[in-house]
Amino acid sequence: MVFHPVEDAFKEAVAQGVFPGAVVLVGKGEEVVFERAFGLRSLVPEKSPMQADTIFDLASLTKPLVTAMAMMLQVREKKIRLEDRITRFFPNFGVFGKTHVTFRHLLAHCSGLPAWQPYYEDIVKGAREGRINFIASRAAKSYVFERIHREKSASPPGTVSLYSDLGFMLLGEVVEEITGWTLDRYCQDKVFKPMGLRSTSFVDLTQLRTRRLEPVHEMIAPTEHCPWRKRILCGEVHDDNAYAMGGVAGHAGLFSSARDIHLFINRLRNCSRGEDPFLPAPLLKEFLTRDETVKGSNFALGWDTPAPENSSSGSYFSPHSVGHLGFTGTSIWWDLEKDCHVVLLSNRIHPSRSNDKIKAFRPYIHDLIMKTLDNE
Repeated sequence: MVFHPVEDAFKEAVAQGVFPGAVVLVGKGEEVVFERAFGLRSLVPEKSPMQADTIFDLASLTKPLVTAMAMMLQVREKKIRLEDRITRFFPNFGVFGKTHVTFRHLLAHCSGLPAWQPYYEDIVKGAREGRINFIASRAAKSYVFERIHREKSASPPGTVSLYSDLGFMLLGEVVEEITGWTLDRYCQDKVFKPMGLRSTSFVDLTQLRTRRLEPVHEMIAPTEHCPWRKRILCGEVHDDNAYAMGGVAGHAGLFSSARDIHLFINRLRNCSRGEDPFLPAPLLKEFLTRDETVKGSNFALGWDTPAPENSSSGSYFSPHSVGHLGFTGTSIWWDLEKDCHVVLLSNRIHPSRSNDKIKAFRPYIHDLIMKTLDNE
């Protein structure tokens, strides 16, 4: 396949400052038909080139790759049903209009929970007031979960579609409650290892602090200069709440490479076709189908689907597609009908989040890629 226009578009994007650098991988069937790195992995403290195996902070791609995946495994093991209420595990969650919230509501972003809250601010304040090692501690994580349990519902469950980090933080807590394992350990053992993902993990900040974990910074794309951590972030989660919780959370915190995400999508592809027993095809189909709880919602369970207008996937992905974006400049789009996927990982917030040129670039580059695939 001839991907010269795609290569030219990425080179121009780097020149125009859409991002310092990026890695793109295009899969057709099980095969990688295009994989390339462009631009720079880092600008500061020194410039270094992007490599195809660079590891990125995936931000909200954590939601489909970790949390939705872990929830599918709980359903497969009959530990939960999607219509079960959260109060089955956390009775105190039922206050302030949340009694009837179910796992389906959380996965489909229609639970009534707010989109986001700056919980990290209280944790940072506590640390500054003398609570030694409070940030990224078990106590800090418990504090966040307690705050979520006591949130007031912004709308009755199942009535309004509102993308919510809080819902996926809570789902991460659910997985830990059911399994008795931390979310990172559970996924390492039950998802990443069985799938052969060697560059995919959370960065547990407790292990980082005690030097039991040493990220290879030369392989990781740095993100921005954090105003309250007062440094360029590299090998530690960018998301403020996830950092305050210790780097492991259901909404953000996963690090991975384009090739590992390709392997992940391939495994799901084979499950969806009944060729792999890892997940039952009907269960996977339910998670990858647009949920109809709220009329007009574009959300599947843990995944997004192409919006009728102005989708980041562009104009050529079929309605039978799923995807997700990450704030750090990452995205996945997978077309189950056309049997192809595009993984786009960039460092667009390096060294500052003020750059949002990627919003226009995403649909443009997806259209170029899909036209190339359609012409073959």
